[in-house]
Formats: sequence, structure tokens, C-alpha cells
Amino acid sequence: MDKFLTLDIEGYKTDLPILPLPSGINIAFFNLHGDVDLTEHCGKKLAKFVDDCEVLITAESKGLQLTHVTAREIGHHYYAVARKTKKLYMQDGIEVSYGSSITTGKPQQLFLSKHDVDLIKGKKVGIIDDVVSTGESLKGLEMLVEKAGGVVYKKAFVLAEGGAADRKDIFYLAKIPLL
Repeated sequence: MDKFLTLDIEGYKTDLPILPLPSGINIAFFNLHGDVDLTEHCGKKLAKFVDDCEVLITAESKGLQLTHVTAREIGHHYYAVARKTKKLYMQDGIEVSYGSSITTGKPQQLFLSKHDVDLIKGKKVGIIDDVVSTGESLKGLEMLVEKAGGVVYKKAFVLAEGGAADRKDIFYLAKIPLL
């Protein structure tokens, strides 16, 4: 792959490879997995926006390390994790179904353990994730928070892709185009 989008994320420069999706759309692929410096930079920046949230939630997997850094920065010892498959320890948890994301192309489900339901219930919740694009994954997280009895208080992302950058209900550090 020799095509990249060079991006400045509030002072951190990175090159995102341009990848084709089965739908025919190309995306600038943003991957936090394994990139300690980028994850630390982004998590610290997002923490400034969500520091008044009582609990944070993310969906596995790329949001995990980002939310870990963000939670640490604002002094939280726990954050909720929405799983994409139901684990054995989640028999007494909750689940939601929602539409397909830009990268999956098929209907999705999210699962939350009872521990995380109890963590969220009655709290102002900050949703953290790496990229928002169509908003379907965000919708799934919002549904899960509401079903758990929490209040979606803030929604923060590293990147807003395409038309998501025009949304007024989210916070993001940088925007990227659909290509």
C-alpha cells in the first residue's frame, strides 16, 4: 500500500493508509492497536473533554486502550466495556442489536456484563471510541447505556469521518474524509 493520508491530530502527525472496503468506499485506516505514543496523546486530549463524566464506556476492541488512558487521566478506576460477543461471565448482563457499521457491513450486537450495567446505572456516561463515521456503532453504545439505566452525557472520538464531522452532538480531535 503506497497511498496515505497524512493527518495532524492536535499536534501529533501520523500517516493513515488508504484501504478499500468491500462496499467500494475507501477509508483512511486509523489503528491505535500497538501505538503507545498515539494512544497516550489521544487519550489525554479526550480526557479534557470528558473529565466531568462519572463513568466511561467503549466498545471492543480499538477503543479499549484509548478508554484506558482517558479513564486513568481523569482518575477513574473502572470503565465499562461493550463486547461484540457474549462471554460466559455475561449471562446476567444485557444486549442490544443495531445496524451495520462502515467497516463490518452487517448487523451488529453489543453485550454488557452485570458488573458494567451496575457501574453505569444512574450515572452520566461518556462514550469513547476511535472513529465515528455512519454513527451506527455509536447508536449501539447509546442504546446500551440507556438500557443499563445510564445517561449518555458526552460522546468523544479521536476522528470524525465524512459527514460525522458535521454532527453537533459529538466531540472529536480531527476529521478525515471518506475517499
